[in-house]
Amino acid sequence: MDIFEFEGKTTEEAIENACRQLNLKKDDVDIEIIEPGSAGIFGLVGGRKAKIKVSTTKEVNEIPDQINGLAVAKEALENILALIPVEGITVQAEQIDGTIALNIEGDTSGLLIGRKGRTLDALQFIVNKIVNKTLEKRVQVVVDSENYRERRRDSLIEMALGMGDRAKKTRKPVATNILNPHDRRIVHLTLRDDKELDTRSRGEGILKKVLIIPKR
Repeated sequence: MDIFEFEGKTTEEAIENACRQLNLKKDDVDIEIIEPGSAGIFGLVGGRKAKIKVSTTKEVNEIPDQINGLAVAKEALENILALIPVEGITVQAEQIDGTIALNIEGDTSGLLIGRKGRTLDALQFIVNKIVNKTLEKRVQVVVDSENYRERRRDSLIEMALGMGDRAKKTRKPVATNILNPHDRRIVHLTLRDDKELDTRSRGEGILKKVLIIPKR
């Protein structure tokens, strides 16, 4: 018999999370309520998540480590967001090619994205630290909101191509603004197959510039 623990804002949500992540129907599992959860004062202060224990004799298609990783990552991000005054937001979690993808829905103000995605990057950094320490192994967690990551990727590709053209026309190196490792990688990959250009990272620490250099 396999046993798992799941959480949610309510007992019903915890059960829904369990059935969705285990890919089982409610009738296929036995549920024990560990913590019924509470909304707290005015639904804002002192609230506690509902926690359940789920056991099943049915075959579970997903790997338990992946299920636990999803639950840990989702809970970590939700706990952080509970400290930020943004109403009506929810977190969706899924496993994509070995990466845990967390999507914050409802942040129409862009507060959780921040300037050039730096708030989002900070949330992602903290959640990765929590998940890797909890699971005692390296797991990649990507935090997104309002499809920002894809929009940012498209913008970086357009920027890299434009700066590459300028470097070839002027025959002089051009440099991007400081970028995080993920954004720098997009620039490098965009120009990797251009035989007239070379790219190098320049700077100290996590944030560096990408130097786009025309080949002689």
